[in-house]
Amino acid sequence: MTFRLILLVLFIIPFQVFSQGTIKGKVFNPANNQPVAFANVLILNTDLGAITDENGLYEIKAVPPGLYNVRASFVGYKTSTAFEVQITLARAVQLDFELAESASDLSEVVINSDFTRSEETPLSVRRLNTNEIERYPGGNRDISRVIQALPGVASTPSFRNDILIRGGAPNENKFYVDEIEVPVINHFSTQGSSGGPVGILNVNLIKNLDLIAGGFPANRMDALSSFFEIQLKDGRRDKMATQVTVGASELTLSNEGPISEKTTYFLSARRSYLQGLFRLLGLPFLPTFNDFQLKTTTKLNDKTELTFIGLGAIDNFELNQDIPDKETEEDRENRLYLLDVLPIQTQWNYVTGLKLKRFRANGFWTFVLSRNMLNNQSIKFAGNDNSSVANLLFDYSSQESENKFRAENSLFGKGYTIKYGMNYQYSRYFIRNFDRVALASSGGVIDIESTSFFSQYGIFISGSKNFYQDRLLLTGGVRMDGADFSETAANPFNQISPRISASYQLRPNLFATANAGIYYQKPPYTVLGFRNNEGELENRENDVRFIRNSQLIAGIEFLVPEKNRRFTAEAFYKKYSYYPTSIRNGIALANLGADFGVIGNEPVISNAEGRAYGLEFLAQQRLFKDFYGIAALTLVRSEFTNSNTTGFIPSSWDNKFIVSLTAGKRFDKNWEIGTRWRFLGGTPYTPFNLEESSLISNWELRNSGILDFNQINAIRLDPFHQLDLRIDKKYFFKRWNLNWYLDIQNLYNFQAEQAPLLIPVRASDGSILVDPNDPSRYQLKLLSNTAGTILPTVGIIIEF
Repeated sequence: MTFRLILLVLFIIPFQVFSQGTIKGKVFNPANNQPVAFANVLILNTDLGAITDENGLYEIKAVPPGLYNVRASFVGYKTSTAFEVQITLARAVQLDFELAESASDLSEVVINSDFTRSEETPLSVRRLNTNEIERYPGGNRDISRVIQALPGVASTPSFRNDILIRGGAPNENKFYVDEIEVPVINHFSTQGSSGGPVGILNVNLIKNLDLIAGGFPANRMDALSSFFEIQLKDGRRDKMATQVTVGASELTLSNEGPISEKTTYFLSARRSYLQGLFRLLGLPFLPTFNDFQLKTTTKLNDKTELTFIGLGAIDNFELNQDIPDKETEEDRENRLYLLDVLPIQTQWNYVTGLKLKRFRANGFWTFVLSRNMLNNQSIKFAGNDNSSVANLLFDYSSQESENKFRAENSLFGKGYTIKYGMNYQYSRYFIRNFDRVALASSGGVIDIESTSFFSQYGIFISGSKNFYQDRLLLTGGVRMDGADFSETAANPFNQISPRISASYQLRPNLFATANAGIYYQKPPYTVLGFRNNEGELENRENDVRFIRNSQLIAGIEFLVPEKNRRFTAEAFYKKYSYYPTSIRNGIALANLGADFGVIGNEPVISNAEGRAYGLEFLAQQRLFKDFYGIAALTLVRSEFTNSNTTGFIPSSWDNKFIVSLTAGKRFDKNWEIGTRWRFLGGTPYTPFNLEESSLISNWELRNSGILDFNQINAIRLDPFHQLDLRIDKKYFFKRWNLNWYLDIQNLYNFQAEQAPLLIPVRASDGSILVDPNDPSRYQLKLLSNTAGTILPTVGIIIEF
């Protein structure tokens, strides 16, 4: 249907209206929000440009439609370049620039600020802008998939969006949207971990994304592997604009514009129709998701700015017990296995937040107040027969809600920056859990309902200083965090987090960087709020601790700004301490992986250790002569200890090597083609204990096999590789724009090996066969399990 609609539009409107576009916006100093008058704004490789007026405003007219790099500069300020700015005829492009003052008294700093690190994070920072995200091959406009092109980021061959940074677990990352923390960015997220098949954030609203994989700033807390700083666009100040996107699985509507002279808005809503598509394909599960996003920006006065964001998602996961018309024996076995193990799941989450910035001559105060909540429900009946309570295997429901406040003061001087502040968080964790499966080996049943409350608090101070005519930048900071979830954690002196970074300019375009730091993260609420059947917070009694990570990083960076080119190499070492270990099976949570469901809802002790180390290489070419590309290579090892093994063993995130190659080319008449190829080492997995699994008493409780934790992560999967392709065609009309695209994931249909499935041998009527030699056991067999299929997506984007 979508493809026919594209053809209809192309035939109805066979030609473009040839006219000119406009770029306009403002240039200002982000330290005090003052306009930068008489700054130069140039469209690179053209003769077009403008000079800002006394209010920092500029306008460039008569710009032919196309993709351009636009640069703003002024003497005494660091130059800023906006890459891949799309000019259309339907509306003027609103493009604002932040020009930070240079500490040097030299004339103009020529190195592009988009390729240098900020003073707070002078290394391990990667940036993507809105156009890079939107047209990323294989990404299907999903931010979680797009960042897999960056070094140090591993992906999985399944359809999950787990983000694995430098050998760390998925829950070691934190996401900030306009400086407001957003704990969940994926639909159908795994509670206590991360990931999910589809991202929540609409790329239409994203201006920039920065991945900080090391050298974390002191005003960020509670993460061990990375921080994602996502900056949303401000709504248009001149008039309303709308974008409609029709894809293979969802419909998205975005709208922006002014509410008043002082307030703008940006609104997005998305509705999926995967449920109907999966039913037509005969799949045994039917997912449906919806999400929304809202941002308003209000300029209360010249010195005060108020930002509001709201994000939310509603997810439903049902089972489809209809039998397809045509089904192979292998398809039948897979379908029956999935129906046996998949629960019916409902999940919703939201974030609301206010950010107030109060500027002054040499800095600003930032106040952030936010609330977020996750509601997760999962239920499973034996044989999916809900006619009797006796068939109930588990019924899990929980809620995580957080209320957060953060205050920061930023001071800027000649060659130095100082920041200090505090944060407080009050959390509620509710759980109602009936489970016959978790204690099946001992014949026990979990039946608990409880609510827990937690407080967390922290303070920080950081500073940076330039030396030797800006050639040396030193950045340091320290923060202290405390929480009342255990006796040790309640003392903030047990969680002192110092960090220091250095960047030295060896040559005009060559930098050496280094960092050392200690960081802490609290365990997930599934661990903190776990109660035994006596109603006790068992992990509080076990004195569960903040997880500690000590990091060392060193690297070099070479820039070719005149060609928009960047090369980096970094070595990193991460040492984990106090990682939670399951008391039931002696396994560190880092070695359990992350699948759909719940991770950490069990008694633990904080005694596991881990390490992750490796090398990262990056070559990045931003748009230059209609070509762009990213080549990234990561060599990484990730290892952890367990209570029931000696020494370090590979963790579930130990890929060993990660290769990602992305390239694209723009052609005449607004055609564009891009490709991405990934090659990852296979991850380890734990085999099944066939003796325990085959017992009828065990299988009927679990409907799945029992892992052999004496062979934890003892077997490694084969390497995974995949080629993705995207083709775009754009049309520019006088009052509206059209973009159709074809995105093909896994172009050559590679079948990635996954851990084999343990399934029962069934009779023709679907009943499970009993072992003729042992009537206490079922007959089981291992079924090869692969992930991978050619997945084409045809989409239309209409702007007006």
